[in-house]
Amino acid sequence: RRIILLSVVNSQQQREEHSQHRSVRCCKMVATQRRRCGRKQTTPQPMISSLSAALIVIGLPMFQTGVEARLADRSRVIHARTNGASRRDKNNLPIEGAAYRMGVSNPDYLNEMKQEPTPTRALKKNSVTTGSSTLQKRKDLDIIEQMNESFEDHIHRNLGQLTGCCSNNYAYSADEMCAVYGEDCESGETPSHDSGDESCTQDGLSFIGISFSVNVAHGNAYSYQLCDQFPMENIIDRNYDYVMSMDEDGWLVGGGYKSFDYSGKMPYIDSSHTELLRVGSMDVEKGGTSIEQVYSAMESVYFAPIYIFPEKVKGGGGGHSGDDDGSTPSGDVTLGVSVVETYTDNANYGDYETFLDNLFNAMSAVSAGSCMDDKDTDPHVSMSRGVKFKSSEHQEGYFYSSNLEVAVWQAMYPKGVIIGSSGYASFPAGSRGNKQYVGYGNLYFFFDRANITKAFRAGRDLSDEEATYSTLYSKGYSGDYYESTTEINFDYSGSHDDGGEWEHNPYKWNAKMAMHDMTDGWDLPPNCGQEGETFLGIPLSRKSDSSLMDTSTFQEQFDFSVLMDTNYTYITSFGTNHGWLIGEVIGNGVGSIVDKDTAHIPLFYTGTTNPDAGGIGLSDLIKIVKKIQFGTLYIKPAFVFIDDDGHIKMQFEADANSALGYLYDSLCKELGISWNYDTPYNSNGVYTNCAMHAAGDRAKYGCGNENSNQGGFCPQMTIAYSARFNSEDDAAAYLAKCNGYIDYWRSLYPSGVAVGTSQFCSGGGCLALFLNRYDLFYVFKPDLGGSWVEYGGASMAPTISPAPTASGGCDNAKNFHLDRCMRKNMRPRASAVVWDSLGTIGQFSLFMLVFMSATLSVSIFLARARKRRKPGESYLDFFIRDATKKRGGKKKKKKVKKKSKLTRDLEKAMLEGDEKPTRSRSKSVSKSKSGRSKSRDRTSRSKSRSRKSGKSKSRSKSKTRQQLV
Repeated sequence: RRIILLSVVNSQQQREEHSQHRSVRCCKMVATQRRRCGRKQTTPQPMISSLSAALIVIGLPMFQTGVEARLADRSRVIHARTNGASRRDKNNLPIEGAAYRMGVSNPDYLNEMKQEPTPTRALKKNSVTTGSSTLQKRKDLDIIEQMNESFEDHIHRNLGQLTGCCSNNYAYSADEMCAVYGEDCESGETPSHDSGDESCTQDGLSFIGISFSVNVAHGNAYSYQLCDQFPMENIIDRNYDYVMSMDEDGWLVGGGYKSFDYSGKMPYIDSSHTELLRVGSMDVEKGGTSIEQVYSAMESVYFAPIYIFPEKVKGGGGGHSGDDDGSTPSGDVTLGVSVVETYTDNANYGDYETFLDNLFNAMSAVSAGSCMDDKDTDPHVSMSRGVKFKSSEHQEGYFYSSNLEVAVWQAMYPKGVIIGSSGYASFPAGSRGNKQYVGYGNLYFFFDRANITKAFRAGRDLSDEEATYSTLYSKGYSGDYYESTTEINFDYSGSHDDGGEWEHNPYKWNAKMAMHDMTDGWDLPPNCGQEGETFLGIPLSRKSDSSLMDTSTFQEQFDFSVLMDTNYTYITSFGTNHGWLIGEVIGNGVGSIVDKDTAHIPLFYTGTTNPDAGGIGLSDLIKIVKKIQFGTLYIKPAFVFIDDDGHIKMQFEADANSALGYLYDSLCKELGISWNYDTPYNSNGVYTNCAMHAAGDRAKYGCGNENSNQGGFCPQMTIAYSARFNSEDDAAAYLAKCNGYIDYWRSLYPSGVAVGTSQFCSGGGCLALFLNRYDLFYVFKPDLGGSWVEYGGASMAPTISPAPTASGGCDNAKNFHLDRCMRKNMRPRASAVVWDSLGTIGQFSLFMLVFMSATLSVSIFLARARKRRKPGESYLDFFIRDATKKRGGKKKKKKVKKKSKLTRDLEKAMLEGDEKPTRSRSKSVSKSKSGRSKSRDRTSRSKSRSRKSGKSKSRSKSKTRQQLV
C-alpha cells in the first residue's frame, strides 16, 4: 500500500512540475497571450490536487479489500440492525449474546469487564481457528493456573451464542464436574456380575437353536423365511391396538422392522428363535468356545428332526420398571414352546435326549470352554421387552387375541410340527452366491440373536406324514382350523398378569421423562396413540478400524473407541443383546449384536411419525426444522458415569446460554406438546402430541449445576446398556480411565467444539434428524445454511417412505409420498429416461454426432450456394429460392417430348401407308446407331440424333413430294 501511494504522489508531483514549466515557457510569448496562458495553466492546479486526494481516499479501501479475503457472514444483518454502526459495541461484546444482555442491564458490569481480564479473553488469545470451529491449543500449566485464578472472580460468560459454549466450568476436571452434576464416578457401585465359575471370566450370548423367522410385507425385507408353520406376525401388535410402548428393539418376532416404520424401532431383521444350548463366550482365552469348535462338534452329531409344540403367549420377566412408583408397569412378552420327545425303533431314550447327550460329549471332545451351559435351556421365544400396555384391560385383550392364534396352531399341530421352509437362504445374511435350500428340521448356530452363521441339517428327510403337517399352512389348508377354533382351552396366565386393574394416566407425564431408559417403554403424554423413537440430535459416529460395514464418519474431533473395553478387562457382559453402542467389533467374544457406530447426542425426541396416532409426519417435521435459525452447535464433554439404570453414559455440559440451549428452546416453542397452559407455535401450523418435551420447557430447566434439573435438556451420549463389571473396583477403574480421556478433551476444547468433517458438515455444528438410533436421515446446517438427506451412508434426494402404508393404494392421499406412488404420479418422460440412460459418455457422443452433422450440412450448403447463387443474390435469398424450387421438371419435359415424337411418328406411319419396311429399316438403323453411341457423352448423342432426324425428315419430304407429283 505504501509503494502504491508513493507512486501516486510522485506522479502527481511530476505533473505539477511539468505544468509549471509549460506556463513559464508560455508566458514568455506575446503580452496579449500572457494573461490567457497564465489563466489557462494556473486554474487546473487545485482541480488536479483535489482529484489526486480523492483518488487516494477512494483507493485506500479498494486496496484493503483487495488484500484480505473474507468469508460470508451475517454482517448485512448486523449492519441493518445497528443502522450502519460498528458490529460490536458495549465494550466489544457480541450483539444479542448473553454477556451483551448482561452489559445492557447492568452498566457496572461493563466497567468491571474493562478493568479485569477474563478467562475467555485468555482463551481467545491462545486459540487457533479452523473453519467455523474454535480449536484450542494445549495449554501449559502457567496459563491454566492463570485462568483458574481469574475464574473464581469471573462468574459471567463472555462468549456469544455463536462462538462456543461452556466456559463457566473451564477450571473443573471430569471428576469435579461429575460431583457438580450430582453423579457418582468414583465408588464403582454398579450392578456387577459373577458367572460362578472362576475359569469363565466372560459371559456370552452365542447359542445353538431353532429359528422361527418369517419374511412379511410390513417387516424388514432382509428377514429370513425359515418357518412356514407359525405365522408369527399374527401374535404381535404392530398396529398398537393394545400396546403403548416397548424398548427400542420393538417386536423381535413377526418380520422385524423397516427403516421408515412409524414407531422408529431399530431396523433389525426377524430374530425369533428358541435356544437349545447356550454356548456362551466365543473367546477361548476367557473360558469360551471358538466357532470352529462348535462347527466341528455339530457336524459330528446325528440328530433327527425336532418337533416343536406351541404352548402359550405369556407376560412377565424383565425389570418391571414402574411397578413400585405407581407409573405404568412394564415387562417382557414371551411365546412358550416345548420340544416333543419322539422315540425311534422303540428306544428307551428319546431322540432329543439322545441328541443332547451326544452334543455335550462332542463339545467336550473338542475341548469346549467352561462358559458353556451345563444343561439345555428352557425353550421359549422372546417376543418383546420392556412392554407397556395402555391398561390392564388392553393387556388382557392382547393376551387373549394372541393365545387364540396359538390355539389355532395347537389344533393344526396336535403332536407338534417340524419347523422349516421350502425357500432358499444364505448364511450369514448378505453373503452373495451362497444360497442354499432351507429344508425342514434344521438347527442353527447364532453368533448373536440377529446373526445366523451356519445351518445344520437333520440326519434324515421327513416322512410323508411329517411333510403333510409341515406344509399345512404354506399350502393354504389352515382356513378350516381358523373357523373352527373359537375358544382357548389352556391356561395362559403369566407371572405378571395378576397386578389388578390399572390404566395409564397420561397426565402424570412430566418433562423429565425425556431422560428415558431406552431398554424400557415410554410413558406417553395425552392424545398420543403410538410411541416413536425419532429424534433430533448431533451425530458423533465415525468409521473405525473395526471393519464395521455401514459406519459413516460424521466427526473427526473425538475418538470414542478409547472408551470401549474391547478386551473385557473390566466388563464381563451386558444385560441386553447390544454391546458397545459406539461401534461393536465383529467377532466379539460376548456375542453382542454387531451394530455399526451409533454415537450421538439426542436433543429432542419428536415421537412417532404417524399423524393418525397423534404424531407429526416426516415431511412436516423437516419443513419446520428447516425454518429454525440456530447458531453453530458447540459441545463439550463433562464426564463419564453410570446412571441409575446401569447404562454407561457420557455427559456433555448443559450450557443453557449456548447455541445448543437456544436451539432446544426453539424446538420446544415450535414442536413441544401443549402442557401447563403453554402451547407451541410454528408458521406451518403442524404440531404433534407425541413429542417428549413440553412447549414451555427451556434449556435452563435442564440438568447441570447451572440449571434447575426439572426439564428435558440434558445432552448425553450412551456408550453401552446395562454393563456388568467384574467387581466394583473394576467399575471404578474403568470410569477413572474414561474420565482421564475426558480431561484431555476438556483441555483441548475449553470452549467446546463444533464437530464435523471435511465431507460432512465442513463448517461444523450441524443438527441431524434420526429415524432411530441406527439411521440418520436428514441434516440441517446452522444459520439456515441448507439441508440435505444423509441416509445409509450416502447423500441423496429426499424420499420419505414411512410404513405401514394406508389402504387404498396410490389413490389415497396419505400414500402420495411413498416411493411407488411418487414414481407413478411423477413419472418422467420417456425421452428424459432415454437421455439419462445414455450416461455422460453416451450423451457427449450423441451431442458430437449432432454437432458434426450440423456443421457438415452447413458446409455443403455454403459450397452449393457459392456455385449456384446468382450475382448479387444473398445466401438467404438463395436458400429461399433453392428451398422453394420445384424438382423433377426436366424429367417431365423429357417424357412429354418423347411422347410427342412417338405421336408424330405414328402420324407419319399412317400417312406413309405401305412404306412400312422402309420405316422399320430406318428404325433398326437408328436403334443400332444409338446403341453404338451409348458410351458417348450426352452432347454428341443429341447432335447425332438431330442430324439423323433431319436427314430422315428431308428424305421423307422428298418421297412425299414425288408421290404427290
